[in-house]
Amino acid sequence: QVQVVESGGGLVQAGGSLRLSCAASGSIFSINVMAWYRQAPGKQRELVAFITRGGTIIFADSVKGRFAISRDNAKNTVYLQMNSLKPEDTAVYYCNVASRITALSSDESYWGQGTQVTVSS
Repeated sequence: QVQVVESGGGLVQAGGSLRLSCAASGSIFSINVMAWYRQAPGKQRELVAFITRGGTIIFADSVKGRFAISRDNAKNTVYLQMNSLKPEDTAVYYCNVASRITALSSDESYWGQGTQVTVSS
């Protein structure tokens, strides 16, 4: 079993910055993809960004140029640096990891509980 814990959410004014962290622990051989999703009230969960073990990065168009994603493979941790925040970035941010317990097993997907980000205008 893998545990995924997010931290770093909070309340910030528009134009401000926040840094989210997500740490995975448990039965982990390796983690392929580490991703951030978000879900605003009344909306579907959407992908914000992901980073692969090899360093491939994808961002949603809505956050390009404002957000950065990075990971520390030794710590099984992924970070989301959010700059120039807008009220429309307000959401619960969820971390998702695709990890495997052995070299030959398939990737399994694990979610964190989420962390609230609120951007005031």
